[in-house]
Amino acid sequence: MAVRVGVQLQPQHAPLAALRQAAAEAEQLGVDTVYTWDHFYPLSGEPDGMHWEGSIALAAIATVTERVRLGGLVFCNSYRNPQLLADIHRTLDHLSGGRMIFGIGAGWFERDYAEYGYEFGTAPERLRALRRDLPLIESRLAKLNPPPLGPLPLMIGGGGEQVTLRLVAEHAQIWHTFADVDTYLHKSAVLAEHCAKLGRDPATIERVIGTDTSDIEALEGLADAGVNELTIGITGAPDGYDLEPLRVLLRWRDRHNEAH
Repeated sequence: MAVRVGVQLQPQHAPLAALRQAAAEAEQLGVDTVYTWDHFYPLSGEPDGMHWEGSIALAAIATVTERVRLGGLVFCNSYRNPQLLADIHRTLDHLSGGRMIFGIGAGWFERDYAEYGYEFGTAPERLRALRRDLPLIESRLAKLNPPPLGPLPLMIGGGGEQVTLRLVAEHAQIWHTFADVDTYLHKSAVLAEHCAKLGRDPATIERVIGTDTSDIEALEGLADAGVNELTIGITGAPDGYDLEPLRVLLRWRDRHNEAH
């Protein structure tokens, strides 16, 4: 099975023009998917450094790319009315020509909540809110006129075995998490158990795993275990984005796919 590569261009510490340039370059290099994230402050480096809002960043990227899939890795359910978030993604889907992925998770970065006045609560409360809001998102997407232009698959991020993976089995077309081979195989088996209870074929859920290029053997293991896409995160800097780690991952992908 051919494996894909995605890059998360983290919208921090770099000018917006540099983010757009990096996305266009990543597409030229042959990446399959370009992601941003959904935060209000940097997650690394200077805590109050330059930062951009995720959905507008995706709109900017959509205007300078033509082929790659696009999405947030992942949007936080807590930050917007869920039906508004559905409308945002429908609009982005049209702007991109039907290339959007609807990535969503329960949220975790407490500073975002505190600074913007959202109730942080507890992890179980945020998961219950996600469980409540996913049907609202699906219902709004079905009502919007015009509807999404492309398939607009729903991607749920996280690896919690009792709740998150159950929500993946119930709602998602794509599952994203961070895992080594053994962890991935274990959680994939848990996901399969949830799917069995719902009468769903787990093979209908794409597997997207965050990784890096420090261990090529690990990449091979994940690909051989059935992962559909491997993602790498790249942070910004005042002079732009260093895409060399992406080039390394793409060279590995091409070798792997040619051999398989």
